[in-house]
Amino acid sequence: MGIINYVEIGKDNDGIKGELLEAIEKILVSGKFILGEETKKFEENIARLIKTKYAVGVNSGTDALFLSMKALGIGKGDEVIVPANSFISSATTVALTGATPVFIDVRENYLIDEGKIGSLITEKTKAIMPVDFTGKPCNMSKILEMAKKKGLFLIEDCAQAVLAKWGNKPVGSFGVGCFSLHPIKNLGACGDGGIITTNDGELYDQLIQLRNIGLKNRNEADILGYNSRLDTLQAAILNVKLKYLAGATEKRRRNALTYYNLLKEKKIREVKYVPHDEKNEFSVYSLFTIQAEKRDKLMVYLKDKGIETAIYYPIPIHKQKCFEYLKAQSLPNAELQAKMILSLPIHAHVSEKNIQFICDEISNFYKN
Repeated sequence: MGIINYVEIGKDNDGIKGELLEAIEKILVSGKFILGEETKKFEENIARLIKTKYAVGVNSGTDALFLSMKALGIGKGDEVIVPANSFISSATTVALTGATPVFIDVRENYLIDEGKIGSLITEKTKAIMPVDFTGKPCNMSKILEMAKKKGLFLIEDCAQAVLAKWGNKPVGSFGVGCFSLHPIKNLGACGDGGIITTNDGELYDQLIQLRNIGLKNRNEADILGYNSRLDTLQAAILNVKLKYLAGATEKRRRNALTYYNLLKEKKIREVKYVPHDEKNEFSVYSLFTIQAEKRDKLMVYLKDKGIETAIYYPIPIHKQKCFEYLKAQSLPNAELQAKMILSLPIHAHVSEKNIQFICDEISNFYKN
């Protein structure tokens, strides 16, 4: 069978190498490396894809979150509700604005437990940050209703979820959408990158200045800003990759369904959760994360069989040392999941035969 790699970024790029090199060569010849035409084109493409009026390219998904909160005026004395089982940037960006992340537990499917949001809202709460973890959309109907009712900003951490939808509406179009373009993401640059989506013209104008050192033109700055621009080279690469995103996403979805059917068919009682689309969901499966007993031993066993896996994430954010200054709290679902979660290879180069082998070996592990 050979090694089944967890990611295959090289293979993703190899299939379109000619187009990528052609796009890069055009930028090299033009010399327009900062905020060039390809960046503007990419922003327009993403706005069209997410069905928002505007999109702003920045240098990472982390900056997408941070700059969005700065543009919304979130800062010292404010609180933002954040799930505890996301990548650490979801919460550190809140803290770096001067605000306080208020951690919330998650449901079995790793997504924010919207039923617990109400109990965490105080007079200091300024925003809710649902995270479309693993490429699975949050219940945006309930979250949006709560945000509107309480007058809160909605900051969508869609880092792993380009093309995911709740109902017929793309994630990133409900509030301020923040996407990562890190190479490992479904839509990945050949370096770092991020993008923000919004329908708010004033917010868009603010973000355009914030990402470009506060400048409103070449020589004047009305606000203090940051250097967080999506490189034109990366934008050119992403414009090529956008053409293949729908096909790659459909392959991930087929792989996810194959995993689900095989693992359910095997009735492995030690595997407690297998990802699948629920009502109103269109998931893009950036990750395919099961919950399994004896997770660490299973991971070693699969590695010995030539199957690479990963853990996203072994330490819930509220348990990270950098947040020790916050009042200790118990978030039982996030804490339990951190001990059981295991992500299986789900990329477009995993074959049905590979998936059958992986599921057989998971079954064999528990039988033995």
